[in-house]
Amino acid sequence: MDDIALVVVRTFGDRMEAEMALSALEAAGIESMLRTDDLGGLRPHMALTNGVAVLVRAEDAQQADQILGTPARPPRKP
Repeated sequence: MDDIALVVVRTFGDRMEAEMALSALEAAGIESMLRTDDLGGLRPHMALTNGVAVLVRAEDAQQADQILGTPARPPRKP
């Protein structure tokens, strides 16, 4: 069995933000998953201590970081 190296590309304060990040990565063709410490969603307040981490394969980390760092829309001009 091959070992797959997973890395954390972002950690979010709640599951909803992390799920949106997963959707963005999925749309770009990058497989990802969440790591939480909230008892499978039964204790969402527990995520406040460690956050909700988004993990991807090590070889996809740079592209995933770029995707998650891209704003949804361009900033407004003053």
